[in-house]
Amino acid sequence: MSLVLDPTAQDLLFREARTANTFTDEPVTDEQVQAIYDLVKFGPTAFNQSPLRITLVRSPEARERLVQHLAEGNRAKTAAAPLVAILSADNEFHEELPALLPHFPAAKDMFFSERPVREGSAAMNAALQAAYFIIGVRAAGLAAGPMTGADLAGVQKEFLDDDHTPLMIVNIGKPGEGAWFQRSPRLDADQVITTV
Repeated sequence: MSLVLDPTAQDLLFREARTANTFTDEPVTDEQVQAIYDLVKFGPTAFNQSPLRITLVRSPEARERLVQHLAEGNRAKTAAAPLVAILSADNEFHEELPALLPHFPAAKDMFFSERPVREGSAAMNAALQAAYFIIGVRAAGLAAGPMTGADLAGVQKEFLDDDHTPLMIVNIGKPGEGAWFQRSPRLDADQVITTV
């Protein structure tokens, strides 16, 4: 059985997409980021919650503050990327649930009144949304360089508050020269799919 999605789009979003390590200096505009978000916000999550928060790091001063919290191998590429996004989970996402889940407004208090429950749900669903965001970056014809090699506690203290847990840093832009490492292997379907 073939996929419905055009093979060119399949390549763009998945087969040819890899983590970018270099970028051109072509800027990434606010309009591009808005278009990416307007597409990926429709990706499914539990209870239609939307815990992902995106902090765009544009100013040189903010970039310098961020770079100091990154692993050594991630610093140069983040310093040179046209745009950097800090993706985080909002642990108070439940405050938006009455608007996002109007047919079940009681879900806010029924399921998410306890902070540990919210943190777990926010982490899982914001990670889903982060994956959608990365695919959206690719759909915009840009390259993404997601990274977790950072002092995330330091990133939180520097850029966020106690209600937001950083998940990853994503460098965004047009791929530069030598942007791609050789693709690593993937598991085959028979290694991951079990029918019971």
